Amino acid sequence: MWTTLMKLDLASVGIALSLGFIFVVLFEIFRINSYRAQTPPGPRPLPFVGTIPYFLKNPMEFIRSLSQYGEMTTVYLGRKPAIFLNTIQLVKEALVQNASSFSGRPHIPLLIWITDGLGILMATFGHSWRQQRRFALQMLRNFGLGKKSVEDRVTEEGSYLVLEMLKSEGKPFDAQHAIQNAVSNIICSIVFGDRFNYDNKHFAYLLEILKENIFLSGSFVGQVFNLLPIIKHFPGPHQKIYQNAEELKAFIRAAVKTHRETLDPDSPRDFIDAYLLEIEKQKSNEDSTFHEDNMVMSVADLFLAGTDTTATTISWGLIFLTQNPDVQERCHEEIVQVLGYDRLPSMIDRDKLPYTYATVHEIQRSANIVPFGVIHETTQPTKLRGYDIPKGTEILTNLTAILTDKEHWKYPDTFNPENFLDDNGHFFKPESFLPFSLGPRVCLGEILAKTELFLFITSLLQRSRFSWPPGVKWPDMNGIVGIVRSPEPFDIICHSRGSKDCSNRTQY
Repeated sequence: MWTTLMKLDLASVGIALSLGFIFVVLFEIFRINSYRAQTPPGPRPLPFVGTIPYFLKNPMEFIRSLSQYGEMTTVYLGRKPAIFLNTIQLVKEALVQNASSFSGRPHIPLLIWITDGLGILMATFGHSWRQQRRFALQMLRNFGLGKKSVEDRVTEEGSYLVLEMLKSEGKPFDAQHAIQNAVSNIICSIVFGDRFNYDNKHFAYLLEILKENIFLSGSFVGQVFNLLPIIKHFPGPHQKIYQNAEELKAFIRAAVKTHRETLDPDSPRDFIDAYLLEIEKQKSNEDSTFHEDNMVMSVADLFLAGTDTTATTISWGLIFLTQNPDVQERCHEEIVQVLGYDRLPSMIDRDKLPYTYATVHEIQRSANIVPFGVIHETTQPTKLRGYDIPKGTEILTNLTAILTDKEHWKYPDTFNPENFLDDNGHFFKPESFLPFSLGPRVCLGEILAKTELFLFITSLLQRSRFSWPPGVKWPDMNGIVGIVRSPEPFDIICHSRGSKDCSNRTQY
């Protein structure tokens, strides 16, 4: 009798759970359909997970498919709708003409977990963000951004990068660490007042975990965390993201401690010194957002923004240049004609090197390292092209569509520097070229990145030739899509050109 009742009760519970699940799914489908009736068209989302599975299956194919729905596309990041802006005109209308409505940052659980909402890049559009960004821009300028002093650092570092590459001359090697180290040394000289040799194992480890976190944050692991942030209390691969972030912050805190012990208030050496002085200066200001935790995250943001994106672009550049040896040779010939083999390039050489300058821009366009832009959020209810967009709606710029728009590019689907040359061979920049975004949230390090890309790439092409290892398959050109789109790991062969004077220089 008791066994029979138990079976009945279990059966009833099972039926109740099944009916409850069916009801929840049907309610979710109804909710999604009601949303879809009010938002721009887009791919049909799945209950609870939205369009994330489509993205994870083939990220670049999914992003490329979005423009078929028109100038605006709705996707679902989990249960929440987000809108992709697919044209340059729409991006300008939103991020520039209606900047105050579209300059927020969404609450992304994973990023809040590792940043506490502090710093600059992912900070909420408000008082703290304004203070931190304004201060960072001013200090970057004070310590050389946009001036000859930073340009000289980049040029010098470019010489060291060439030397590092040529250590493996004629042999396949992984150039990505050397590139990342060289690029990072520029922002490190501004922020920490120092650079790091390419054989510094601790710094190499920090660069590796930085790259790992960028990948993991945009991967399946990161997406699951954002859907179910409660898993932060449980073991799993997501804990590696937190551990990596804490190690990077510990490195910064150690640097801050050293700076505090050796600080000369009359002669700040770098960004950290200047921030420590600002904390002291703002102590009596109740509205101040200057404190050590914000400093650590601001430094981390500058370190991130000043390292991975530019290094990734140059890495993609090596692939494009080996795939297009005619472009590589034409750049080299132009550079040597203007500079010879021994005069180091400078930013004033851009006008004399139109093809090389166009190639640098074409590398950026084709690399497309942030294919859906840095995510924005509406700060208030607004309208866009007839649609009512609620406060808190996530907004993404479809840079993949904009950078390959057939109406704006001569060769949208192939690597060709002619995209940036007019009929007379002079450099020009189409309006659809916006790898640094637009509006108040435009990339903080845009000036530095432009300087680094031109000087590093020109230095490499002046004194080196790159080729692909014989018999080795080309990497998948879709790359690895996380927060940044990186190339798959690859080896390349570097050959010396011309004068060997540069090989006599030593690193400091």
